[in-house]
Amino acid sequence: MQTPEPEEAEEEEDRTPLLLREAQPTGKAGESSGWRDRLPPSAHLSPPICCSARLSLAIWAFLGFFLLYALRVNLSVALVDMVESNASLTKNTSNVCKEHSSTPVVPRNTTGKKYPWDANTQGWILGSFFYGYIITQVPGGYLARQFGGKKLLGFGILGTAIFTLFTPLAADLGVGYLIAVRALEGLGEGVTFPAMHAMWSCWAPPLERSKLLSISYAGAQLGTVVSLPLSGLICFYMNWIYVFYIFGALGVLWFIFWMLIVSDTPETHKRISHAEKEYILSSLTDQLSTQKSIPWGAILTSLPLWAIVVAHFSYNWTFYTLLTLLPTYMKEILRFDVQENGFLSALPYFGCWICIILSGQFADYLREKQNMPTVCVRKTFTLIGMIGPAVFLVAAGFIGCDYEMAVAFVTISTTLGGFSTSGYSINHLDIAPSYAGILLGITNSFGTIPGMVGPLVAKGLTHSNTVGEWQTVFYIAAAINLFGAIFFALFSSGEVQDWALNGYHLHRN
Repeated sequence: MQTPEPEEAEEEEDRTPLLLREAQPTGKAGESSGWRDRLPPSAHLSPPICCSARLSLAIWAFLGFFLLYALRVNLSVALVDMVESNASLTKNTSNVCKEHSSTPVVPRNTTGKKYPWDANTQGWILGSFFYGYIITQVPGGYLARQFGGKKLLGFGILGTAIFTLFTPLAADLGVGYLIAVRALEGLGEGVTFPAMHAMWSCWAPPLERSKLLSISYAGAQLGTVVSLPLSGLICFYMNWIYVFYIFGALGVLWFIFWMLIVSDTPETHKRISHAEKEYILSSLTDQLSTQKSIPWGAILTSLPLWAIVVAHFSYNWTFYTLLTLLPTYMKEILRFDVQENGFLSALPYFGCWICIILSGQFADYLREKQNMPTVCVRKTFTLIGMIGPAVFLVAAGFIGCDYEMAVAFVTISTTLGGFSTSGYSINHLDIAPSYAGILLGITNSFGTIPGMVGPLVAKGLTHSNTVGEWQTVFYIAAAINLFGAIFFALFSSGEVQDWALNGYHLHRN
């Protein structure tokens, strides 16, 4: 590789992606510290992702996050069927819009027990998950760094599945028991994202991070897409208790396969090819730290980290507000029946799932083929993924009873949010691969606050379920999104931070 002219050196350094930067020759002529020079001849070309161990990990992670979000959001739909018809949500149904269905739809099964929970009680039930979720974020990242993420993620999902199976019993015992069970589910799920980030820090070559992580985390969106309408159908034809039994059982089944198939690192994987293992390990050379101690002071004072924190908090305010309350909005304002409600509530997340997959491929294409700086890719995708949703979310509040346009605008808003996955969402791995799990634990702790506060604020603002009240909810979410996007654009970074390289070494030569 030709050495850049002096006046172009700084620009070339910024433009060249991290993985390729490691391949640049250094020192005397003929000497090189590039990672490709240490690969066996068969691995000088990156082993294809198809049928690879790293793709297998991405697929099983995809299925895990699919079930994780199915377990998380099914209550949003089931709750509509769990509440008595004379509870506050129904008696406050808006009369602005006419019933969408020409004939009333009566559920095929009405044996499910009903509970007299008012709007505030429902807000606490929906938000209780996050009180457990926030507690295990940072500990999850720390434990994943110390002991590996495989068992931590596996048992996190298993615990969530088991507590989901106990949800009907808890609801029957009383609202306090249900809130406690949901909080315990949150404890289990809280370790999952930090654990997955920690695993990817050992598995994802720098120029494949966007595509691999977008595949694995896109499972969360598809889980939402499937579980919302499927939960509606289960409530309609069967009984709301089976929503929790079915998804809980699938979570237990996934855990068995996860423990048998995946490994914490490429070195411990029994079926990985030698060429792929050497490719992954060599591509991560000089990016990982061997320090036993964690530089907490440097981490907590890192401005690029706080840029991710602000973006994560802002994006999640909109995401969690819609995730927990979109079924209610569909029913109380747009007046869709429960069965139809599930399909239309899922539509925005289907668009988001498609966007996450495609944007992940495009982001890595820009970095690898177009030599676009990592920081520019992250900022651009974050701006699109946060400002776009803000604009269409506000617009959705002014559509009134135009059902098609309202659904279209909410769908576009949520779809554009998928760009953020290849923006701020994986920026932890850019600035500190060795501590990615811990960093995600920190940012996700702040990102969990909207899940705790957002539904309560929205419920408090929509007691009468008027269009004006919901417009206020959308305004607040859009303003927070806009602020987060601007803050990230100003202060984020795409380079490994100095504090993350202290004690770095040639990793597993």
